[in-house]
Amino acid sequence: MSTVFVAGSITIKHLDFKVQERLMNIIERGHDVLVGDAEGIDSSIQSFLRDQHYDKVTVFCTGETPRNNLGNWRVRSVKTYHKPGTRAFFTAKDLAMAAAADTGFMIWDTKSTGTLSNVFELVREKKYAWVFINKDKVFHAVKRAHDVEILVNCMSTSARMKADTKIGLNERLIELQSHERQLALLNELASPRHATTEDAH
Repeated sequence: MSTVFVAGSITIKHLDFKVQERLMNIIERGHDVLVGDAEGIDSSIQSFLRDQHYDKVTVFCTGETPRNNLGNWRVRSVKTYHKPGTRAFFTAKDLAMAAAADTGFMIWDTKSTGTLSNVFELVREKKYAWVFINKDKVFHAVKRAHDVEILVNCMSTSARMKADTKIGLNERLIELQSHERQLALLNELASPRHATTEDAH
């Protein structure tokens, strides 16, 4: 069993049938689900899980009580010193969910910077993410920087510009690519084959 961070764009109010199928697969496998407390996609996910009478759910919130907890599930309150109502305030719980999860399932409108940030965070921590592109009704498997680039290419020019302003999209992508190259180099240096070659000299 795994712990799955499920989230998505706040503009998406209804779960596509393919998303429902994926959630049912998560339920049938008995995975633990981490979900936020916002209106929109969070409350839609919560509603679906409640209707399935699924109890392996934890609702994350920033502050003392969640805005939505439709199934009366256990709650994890994330402490932050950021000003209530700001982007950083709400981002704190997303970072906590990404850290606590083994994998992620994101439902994306190709615009939301919050959902894209979650993907970046999961990949940075070497965790696997499934991203459902809501408008195209397709899934993307995301494991590394190249996969994130494919997602970014789904965005319109204006959406990319806004994302770069809001979350430093281009800089974060470059940082992720650099991080992967460094890990690859460290793995190569640590490999037995490399050590044997070095010893021979």
